[in-house]
Amino acid sequence: MVNSIDEYLKALRQALSGCDNATLQDALADAEEHLRTAIESGLEESDKVLESDILNEVIEKYGTPDEIAAAYREMEDKLHPPLARTKQTVDRSILARFFGIFADPRAWGSLIYMIFALVTGIIYFTWTVAGISVGASTIFLIIGIPIIILFLYSIRGITFVEGRIVEAMLGERMPRRSKYTNKNISLWERIKNLLGDRTTWLGMLYMVLQLPLGIIYFTVMITSIAVSIALIFAPIMQFLLVYDIVYFGGEGYGPPTWTLPFVSLGGILLITIIMHLAKLVGKLHGRWAKLLLVSD
Repeated sequence: MVNSIDEYLKALRQALSGCDNATLQDALADAEEHLRTAIESGLEESDKVLESDILNEVIEKYGTPDEIAAAYREMEDKLHPPLARTKQTVDRSILARFFGIFADPRAWGSLIYMIFALVTGIIYFTWTVAGISVGASTIFLIIGIPIIILFLYSIRGITFVEGRIVEAMLGERMPRRSKYTNKNISLWERIKNLLGDRTTWLGMLYMVLQLPLGIIYFTVMITSIAVSIALIFAPIMQFLLVYDIVYFGGEGYGPPTWTLPFVSLGGILLITIIMHLAKLVGKLHGRWAKLLLVSD
């Protein structure tokens, strides 16, 4: 017999031990929302005054912690992010695997994410710094408390959206449900929950660090792609259009004609390496995002 929602959630957390943290957050959020909503409705419609009586009736319909955990474990085995697993042919040669990166959707997703990370980084950094500044300057005013609460809730919302972007573009499993917010508690309790939640502060850290990471990602990717394209089309520019590749001090310079095919080959190799690098960095960033944005 379960006497409280907190006791049920604790048992559910234990039953889901070893599962992905994103799955755990989804399960806890779903369970808490369902139980609290059902109890509120039950207290309004029933003549029972004990929450525990209604809770156990709700659990009979919803499921015990072990039953819910088993259902989520089954879903976890079947539901994966679209880019989480890419089909690979085991018997392919090293050369085929190397150049096959251009057919890997996860590499393209990572590349696109890294290019646009500069934009999201600017937005996240600006919003976080502005929110902290305004909240700190108005904390002793009546309007300061609502501003701080709204700002902290906005951090949750933005990091949840970022998690969905990370899952879609990088293939890292992220929560599909935001953490449940109990609306029936006092204002002070809401503030305490927000300030005491580690994901609030880690979410701010992630949003601030997204700007320098976005600058690095954007600069490296755009520069590398531009150099690769320039090398690939160097023979056309120099041989067909009689256009020198490098200009220095008003003078044009270009490699000997016989080396131009090797220059193009070097550009192809460089852009292929960049695609592999983008996939690797995307994988690492996905783990970084999960570490900071997903609760334990």
